[in-house]
Amino acid sequence: MPRTAKPPRILVVGGGYAGLFTALRVLKKLRKDEATVTVVDPRSYMTYLPFLPEAAGGNVADRNLVAPLRPALKGADVVTGHVVGVDHTRRTVTVVPPAGDEYELDFDYLVVATGSVSRTFPVPGLADHGIGLKTVEEAVSLRNHVLWQLDKADSTTDPDARRKALTFVFVGGGFAGVEAVGEIEDMARDAAKNYRHISRDDMRFILVEAANRILPEMGPDLGLWTKRKLEERGIEVYLETSMESCVDQQVVLKNGVETPASTIVWTAGVKPSPLLTDFGLPFGPRGHIDTAATLQVQGFDNVWSAGDNAQVPDLAVGEGAWCPPNAQHACRQATVVGDNIIARLRGRRQQEYKHKNLGAVASIGLHKGVAIMFGRIKLKGRPAWWFHRLYHGAMMPTMNRKIRVFLDWTLAMFLRRETVGLPEMAHPREAFVEAALPEPMLRRANRSGNLSLVTGDGHSVR
Repeated sequence: MPRTAKPPRILVVGGGYAGLFTALRVLKKLRKDEATVTVVDPRSYMTYLPFLPEAAGGNVADRNLVAPLRPALKGADVVTGHVVGVDHTRRTVTVVPPAGDEYELDFDYLVVATGSVSRTFPVPGLADHGIGLKTVEEAVSLRNHVLWQLDKADSTTDPDARRKALTFVFVGGGFAGVEAVGEIEDMARDAAKNYRHISRDDMRFILVEAANRILPEMGPDLGLWTKRKLEERGIEVYLETSMESCVDQQVVLKNGVETPASTIVWTAGVKPSPLLTDFGLPFGPRGHIDTAATLQVQGFDNVWSAGDNAQVPDLAVGEGAWCPPNAQHACRQATVVGDNIIARLRGRRQQEYKHKNLGAVASIGLHKGVAIMFGRIKLKGRPAWWFHRLYHGAMMPTMNRKIRVFLDWTLAMFLRRETVGLPEMAHPREAFVEAALPEPMLRRANRSGNLSLVTGDGHSVR
């Protein structure tokens, strides 16, 4: 059909907070045959990021913290793949699917919501040994990895290997880092009860933050209270310092602390997706897409951006302020983007995004948390933890996932935490490869405990 005969296509690049909620908003308000909606994302699901620490600690099942895009976006076309380029003159994007050749999709209205990735620095050894906490796969891998370290420590007679396995370093004192160290320490403390030769006293937890306080969004008093509570649990908190090296899993901090550690978790902030460099859009000083208060990209009347990859003026704060990259802003920006696309379709005036931060919540382990609401109401301990669960449980997309998350929490009230690690999930084919390869072969266990298979011609197979 000629392009003019088709309903206009609203193309959403990214299926995270901003992308999913924008598509839902548009689908809710569209009239019949008024437009079509297409969502493109390399994953077929949206991850609810605030639950990643709880998934790493075993309090929420990994499948329950993701919302599948296709069931959630009934009425939209969901494409699994990467958008690697945008032609604004022809109004097309280039999509690379997981199978087959790349192809183009046309669009009339474009929403860029690719989100963010972990922000790293050129720390020697970090790329080889660091563990991120930005995806559900990383959260599950971290949980299995930590429990595997306990297995190794309980089964070795080498004191150096034992000390290395039981040392856990977390870099970054924001929400992700503080919640992660709190949840993992809780899980490790609980799991230690199942081991004959390990106690919590044998473990060492370290939290490193370059600023002068942790949880800066909470204010100095709640940040100080959280630091004190973590230290009461035996967690070492080092402020105004950084990790200088972790070559061969030997962690060296700027303040002089040095220790071997087989677990190095990196949560030192995020940055916009690097794919944005091929989208032909203007950027702000930190690499975010430069948008107006209407969330339209500067210089474009048919392109919007929201969430972690957008530089959005924060009208609630004032001139020169920008909205921080968090879920609260992403979800509410998505509503405005959806409404503005509908307004653009119907020739109406677009509205500006203005939202005053309602507060923040953080869990630092089971029955432990901090919260600040409306800028003045502060909660600590169990009340803050309950508020954290109620808020995030309610914000979880789709009723299916809300119910499953609350069922996880309800069952945890009556059953002990599950502390079984599945480290071989990272390489599930090893057992089959070992059984399928012909003899002769040499089997040798490497230091990590994985089995390397060497065939007669000298090739190593994992």
